[in-house]
Amino acid sequence: MTHSFQHSQPIYTQIMDIFFQRICRGELGPGDKLPSVRDTAVEVGVNPNTIQRSYMEMERRGVVETRRGQGTFVTADIELLERLRQELTRNQIFLFLESMRQLGHTPHDIMSMINSSMQAKGDTKS
Repeated sequence: MTHSFQHSQPIYTQIMDIFFQRICRGELGPGDKLPSVRDTAVEVGVNPNTIQRSYMEMERRGVVETRRGQGTFVTADIELLERLRQELTRNQIFLFLESMRQLGHTPHDIMSMINSSMQAKGDTKS
């Protein structure tokens, strides 16, 4: 999970995003154990307190649960995980749309470019 962090966003939220993406991709499934705070801190090269803050915030959001003496696990609540996936998807779409608008593209331009790009890539499934 080596990662270079952006200065514009707190590291603990970036670490949460990394775990959220891994969960949404299915790399970490419901009930799977997360690496220990210490192991994650060593792996990404940050202070363990930063990782602990990420884990605590993910737990506050219900995405993970801590079991005393066992570790931290992805929630078994599949509906919550699907809502997380939808939330992350919407956020990415909004960021993309805002970037395109800042470049001066109209909604029609954006849709045309998306359709052209998907056809060029061969992703034309509906």
